[in-house]
Amino acid sequence: MSVTKPRTEPAPTTGADAPAASEKLFGKPIPRTEDARLLSGNGRYLDDLGHNALIAAFVRSPHAHARITGIDIDAALDLPGVHAIYTYDDLADDSPEMAENLPLLIPHPAITAPRNGYPLAKDEVNHVGEAIAMVVADNRYIAEDACAKIDVTYEMLPPVVGIDVARQAGNAVHADVPDNVAAHLQHGFGDVDAELANAPHRLTLNLEIERSASMPMEGKGVYARWDTDEQALTFWTSTQTSTSARAAIAARLKMAHNKVHCIAPDVGGGFGVKIVHPWPEEVMVTWAARRLGTAGISSEVKWVEDRREHFVSSAHERGQIQEVTVGFDDDGTLLAFDFTFWHDNGAYLPYGIIVMLNTSTQVLGPYKPKSFRVDAYSLYTNTVIVTPYRGAGRPQAVFAMERAMDAIAKYLGKDVIEVREHNFIRPEEMPYDFHLTFQDGRPLIYDTGDYQAGIDKLKTLIDWDGFADYKKQAKAEGRAVGIGIGAYVEGTGPGPYEGAHVLVETSGKVKAATGLTTQGQGHQTAFAQIVADDLGVPVTDVEIVTGDTRRFGYAVGTFASRGAVMSGSAFHVAAQMVAEKARTIAGEALNLDPAELELRGGHVCKIGTLPGAEGTSISLGVVAVLSNPLRYAFDDASRQATGFAKADADMTIPPVREGEQPGLEATGYYSPPTSTFASGVHAAIVETDPVTAEIHVRRYAVIHDCGNVINPRIVEGQVMGAVAQGVGGALYERIVYDEHGQMLNASYMDFLMPFVTEMPDSLEMDHTVTPSGLNPLGMKGAGEAGVIPTSAVIAAAIEDAEGIPITSMPISPSELFELRLAHASSQSKENE
Repeated sequence: MSVTKPRTEPAPTTGADAPAASEKLFGKPIPRTEDARLLSGNGRYLDDLGHNALIAAFVRSPHAHARITGIDIDAALDLPGVHAIYTYDDLADDSPEMAENLPLLIPHPAITAPRNGYPLAKDEVNHVGEAIAMVVADNRYIAEDACAKIDVTYEMLPPVVGIDVARQAGNAVHADVPDNVAAHLQHGFGDVDAELANAPHRLTLNLEIERSASMPMEGKGVYARWDTDEQALTFWTSTQTSTSARAAIAARLKMAHNKVHCIAPDVGGGFGVKIVHPWPEEVMVTWAARRLGTAGISSEVKWVEDRREHFVSSAHERGQIQEVTVGFDDDGTLLAFDFTFWHDNGAYLPYGIIVMLNTSTQVLGPYKPKSFRVDAYSLYTNTVIVTPYRGAGRPQAVFAMERAMDAIAKYLGKDVIEVREHNFIRPEEMPYDFHLTFQDGRPLIYDTGDYQAGIDKLKTLIDWDGFADYKKQAKAEGRAVGIGIGAYVEGTGPGPYEGAHVLVETSGKVKAATGLTTQGQGHQTAFAQIVADDLGVPVTDVEIVTGDTRRFGYAVGTFASRGAVMSGSAFHVAAQMVAEKARTIAGEALNLDPAELELRGGHVCKIGTLPGAEGTSISLGVVAVLSNPLRYAFDDASRQATGFAKADADMTIPPVREGEQPGLEATGYYSPPTSTFASGVHAAIVETDPVTAEIHVRRYAVIHDCGNVINPRIVEGQVMGAVAQGVGGALYERIVYDEHGQMLNASYMDFLMPFVTEMPDSLEMDHTVTPSGLNPLGMKGAGEAGVIPTSAVIAAAIEDAEGIPITSMPISPSELFELRLAHASSQSKENE
């Protein structure tokens, strides 16, 4: 695979006479500072911790839907090395809180029947893999052996598997939800029925995106340690939201927050599956550590998910059936977009309807139909729960809209780009208000974007105008090639807040922390670039800590492409507060107006002078010393540097001024008024084998707009990784259940993921930049961009190559082969 990344970097600005301010790091593609540690095997992941802990394992349901009639643990208890076995009855005996359902994390008015499970199944299991009992033993081998000896008896219940079966409602997943509808969402604007009735042309498309799942390199895991003396709990968990996991566990265990600490160590990928909190295993392992520690058996308990557990007990995504009806005129103007879809949310609803919401709210993309309506249903099935997976409902939305755009172009005999351009929101219309208010009261308003500029760059990058000749040449050679395009707009950086703490030590080094977690996004580098710029220090002097509630207690989490926008802005706010304090302190020490000072080269110095110059500069470390009223008692070097000798020991220590705090540090928060809206447009050239129907992505091009970019190298890596997941979702990755609710491909032998050999032969990338005015640095999110339009783009390219409508993704060679046969049969009948 060759990768080209067109990029123009600004030349550094220098002054001829006076020393220039330090070159800014924001926007520079510096190498990731964390890579040396991670790539040399020095990462500290969940399974690298707790080597002396007892190990937990779970008995999981082999049935999709059944009533539990009995659990016999006697034989397992007799196994040497087993220390405890817990079932739901033990939770109920402990406290009402432990016996409660797991929480619905994000309520919404559209949720009509919220249902959730328990840490251990109570009376009924609703999907294969649901946890029923937990064994704690000396090691995993013994724990698994004990699980095998636990005898669970069941009364079988009819399973509900798949969207079609769920909406027929012949059987119910939950007896008190007979129609299987968890949520019903409606919104829109304009008069869709009237516009459809009067439209010169109408089309209806029936589409499907099948169920898939995120497969991070590291599965879930939790390690808990109970401190009997302090009556405190510390737990490490592979999570995307350590502060929320801490709050959830504290509430469940009825403990004060300051007695519970949660740490996200190095996390080997999340992609959305690790945003749920608390997972049943987090509840059980922390509870068992306290229980066994109090009993003097062991204060440490650990569980690490194996890959089969990840398949059958974590979370899936994507599965939707869609019906799209569009009304349009002879120019391709979109007069009405009527969108009905059914979403499979699995057996429970822990994370609300975020996936369905994203599909229904972001289906509009960069277009402005005259009227718009969504009618969406989220359905219970006896399958693994659904939570956000990178893209989180947006790939489904883009599939609906972009397949409709392609259908309109084909119907009218127009170029697919021409139809899109005709419906684009224009830059001069920004911010664009759709005059659409959702059920929860939020409006839909795009902040900035230039979609035409993206299309213009993409046409050059993919050589759109030259493709017709390339296709003719390929056909002469017996090859079938096609080109496809897809545009998207993505809401990124949602609130409600993120915070950061920045501290300058007396050494001049900077320690900074956020509660936001990291799963490989390069936060330690990107956030350090922001802080280093604000404080005028080398990026190597900034240490970033994430996901440790001992360092920062309030955060939301890493999801929805919000890391840079939210925590990046919070770091900027906190660092600016520190910089202002540093100028004030330095101004007093230097007898200069703080407005005359800047932070540069590790010093606070007069603007236009060299850092370190006598009388006009003071090091940031010394300013940190001066920020503490007891500064002169401990640091002789600082005494000398600031003009105070040892003979001044009787000097009066100044008080802390009202409203200030000692120390050169600050905590800042950023809370946005609304989401920022990133955007982009992708194109792909595919080749389909005439015999085997194999599909090869020959070229893939991305134009991406995430506003101002902190580190282009990191952004490009994020987009490339997301494109890889998009290719997987388009061509390989699907979860397959049989009618009994048994997963048929719960291993990497059968669940296919793309290797580098399946990536496009050429991946090219470029950027447009429309900064957001909603945050101080003009940023938008980037982490999910590469995956959002990929299925739509590849479907369009295959359709162009084959001349056969592609309405369902992912698509395999065997499915394409069957489509060819069906199409040939249909053509034959038409010709008779």
